[in-house]
Amino acid sequence: MRELSPLQNLCFRCGAVLMLIGAAMFILYPMIGMYVYGIGTLMFALMQVKAEYLGRDITIMRLRRQQLLACCCFVLALVLMSMQVHRWGPCHRQEWVIALTIGCVLELYTSFRIPSELKKE
Repeated sequence: MRELSPLQNLCFRCGAVLMLIGAAMFILYPMIGMYVYGIGTLMFALMQVKAEYLGRDITIMRLRRQQLLACCCFVLALVLMSMQVHRWGPCHRQEWVIALTIGCVLELYTSFRIPSELKKE
């Protein structure tokens, strides 16, 4: 895995914290929460893409694809949030929670599996 610079690592961690705050804030203040979550998602997803895997192990490559799918789920949750707030598109309820949950489960799974696979390699 290509390591992130200290500034990129800080951006990655701040993005994760902003995602958490934005998702929690969305319950009481949907408009503000959506924007905080969106900024956090963009920071988190861009740094996740930047930390690419340069090896040839097929298991780690599969886990990296799952991480990128989790990032897509986070972005989808942002789109579904904006559909709910702005009342456009077919989704006006809490569908964003499903996308966020899927992304979180994938991210949690890969965050434990990738380091153990890197130790084996």
